[in-house]
Amino acid sequence: MAAQVSPAGTAARERVSVLGSRVYDVHQTIKLVNSGPGAPEKQNIWVALIQTFAPYQEVQSMQISPGRYTLVADEYGNHYAEFDFAGQPAGTTQTVQIDYRVTVNELAYELGACQGSLLNTFTQPELHVESANPQIVALADSLSKGKSTACQQVRAFYEYIGNTLVYTYNGANWGAQAALGPMGADCTEYSDLLMALSRARGIPARYFEGILFLDKATTALAQVDHAWPDVYLPGSGWVAMDPTLGRALVRRDTYFAHYTPDHIIVTMGVNPSVLRGGDYWTHLYWPGNSTRINVTGNWQIELVGK
Repeated sequence: MAAQVSPAGTAARERVSVLGSRVYDVHQTIKLVNSGPGAPEKQNIWVALIQTFAPYQEVQSMQISPGRYTLVADEYGNHYAEFDFAGQPAGTTQTVQIDYRVTVNELAYELGACQGSLLNTFTQPELHVESANPQIVALADSLSKGKSTACQQVRAFYEYIGNTLVYTYNGANWGAQAALGPMGADCTEYSDLLMALSRARGIPARYFEGILFLDKATTALAQVDHAWPDVYLPGSGWVAMDPTLGRALVRRDTYFAHYTPDHIIVTMGVNPSVLRGGDYWTHLYWPGNSTRINVTGNWQIELVGK
């Protein structure tokens, strides 16, 4: 495909329809337990904050406790609350509680003729998205044969992933190339591979990490902690898809160019610098031999008006 490329900041006029919406109350609880024997001289935790991200979601309210924190942003525009818990006494628990009300839209996209220019951002290889790897490039080229548009190519990648990968929850991100091996894959590898194949063909693709409201239809398909991509398609703009939930044949169309309102975005980007390789939050304290601090976190998601 000899794709036209537009400079960063220019975009297609997105052809997306809002089919409906859901409202959720989301509760995030993080506990830092100092099991002793000492107290840390320095201790910080950075917690990613759910934000409004059009057209996917709108945050109606947010309450953060403790109220003393510093707002931090990263290179993707993600926001974090940075807490300073230096001197936390041994034998104590420090709790971070963040409560949101979020409206999430159900979106459908009209792909049309899939003609037009592409962006020149979100097209480069990076950690876990090895789009310049010879194996990835060769696979992308092979799957693209006979596919004249970016939409057809991305659909071919999506179908290949659904037909080939074996879902195995691993709680880590091994990357796109690892997904081609026998070790299995979960939502991170499903997303990495779709992104890497797309970027190998010059098609922009982004990574989202968030949470999934599970119901009877999706409980067996994924975890609350979830990741998915969107892909920039000519004439349509950024188009949502979820190759993990769409891996079953009967669900393919449900999760391609269709955003179901059970996805809540927390961060964008595979490797946000503030998280230092973590998910949702990252924690540092020192000196490390002064004491032992264990951090745990959980989400509660409630559908409002059910």
